[in-house]
Amino acid sequence: MKVLSVNAGSSSLKFKCYEMPEEKVLASGVFERIGISGGIYTIKFNGEKREKKCELPDHKKAFSKLMEELLQLNIISSFDEIKAVGHRIVQGADHYKSSVIATDEVVKDILDLASLAPLHNKAAVQGIKGAKEVIKSAVHVCVFDTAFHQTIDKERYLYALPLNWYTEYHVRKYGAHGTSHKYITEHMKEVLESNKKLIICHIGSGGSVSAVKDGKCVDTSMGFTPNAGLIMGTRCGDIDVSIIPYIMSKKGYSKDDIAMLINKESGLVGLTGESDMRDVRKLADEGSNIARTALNMYVDRIVDYIAKYYFELKGVDAIVLTAGVGENNIATRKEILERLDFLGVKIDNNANDEIAGFKEKHEGLITTSDSSIPVYVIPTDEEVMIGRDAYDFAK
Repeated sequence: MKVLSVNAGSSSLKFKCYEMPEEKVLASGVFERIGISGGIYTIKFNGEKREKKCELPDHKKAFSKLMEELLQLNIISSFDEIKAVGHRIVQGADHYKSSVIATDEVVKDILDLASLAPLHNKAAVQGIKGAKEVIKSAVHVCVFDTAFHQTIDKERYLYALPLNWYTEYHVRKYGAHGTSHKYITEHMKEVLESNKKLIICHIGSGGSVSAVKDGKCVDTSMGFTPNAGLIMGTRCGDIDVSIIPYIMSKKGYSKDDIAMLINKESGLVGLTGESDMRDVRKLADEGSNIARTALNMYVDRIVDYIAKYYFELKGVDAIVLTAGVGENNIATRKEILERLDFLGVKIDNNANDEIAGFKEKHEGLITTSDSSIPVYVIPTDEEVMIGRDAYDFAK
């Protein structure tokens, strides 16, 4: 059975086409500049890469071009061969604890929740509508990033704010990256054969840490929005909220200005001018004191959450590093593990040096045999999780 896994942005569309249940990737790619002049798309298949320019006025056009390409590449023989499409939805709030079919009512809910994730949810709805118009016979499934975190207990998801903010306006911790954390949780069952307590560090341009016990999320670092918790590429993470009205009064910023600043112009880029960890490290290596300070802050925040969740879980069976930085940045991994020595963590430098996306080895253990906690590098795969859930509804 052929299944599409889709992640729609406001002006982009990422996809993977799978043969299920084998989970064989038949094609993958991205459509960019949707609704903007100068549209372009890239499709990878059989070790080849096809890139074309094409005006993409909306998501329906992007899906039409995608299906045309899949036909031309003989990946499908007809549109009807796609039996299911899984759509990534960032914010499902506490409405959805698992994936669901994308009915009109569900799509309306996603739009109603757009105030909690304005860029992501609206884009996802555009993607769902565009896909439904083009791939009419497929089962369309919504896979929520927030679903995995719905097992968090009330004392951990509530904020110490007026209770009516929660009861009337749904202000609570929701978390994000749930699809990634769920994938790692399931994968680690195979690695450890049985895992009871995990700390999962999804660290990339965005970042979050989760505490998992018996396959269920106990706590996570992101909150009401993805701007809580870790220092990220462009997001500030945890701050004193009183800074916001103070700076608004000093600078005359609007709430929209502040939202842009703390989400797009803070974090590593706010401190150093660079959002990519590789560029920040290059600055530090060249002698930039603020770049070195930013790296120390970045690592310290991750270690803070690992330590918090270690005590919250009362011990841990394994720590996992994943996503762009976790999978590929050898130096950052080394610094994180060195600062966990107080827990008895001992890094295996040779093993750490051998694992990265640009090396032959992409996953494995990076601690010594006498380390108190094993630490693993495991590549995440959110797309295959979306594909699995879509397949489950179609089979």
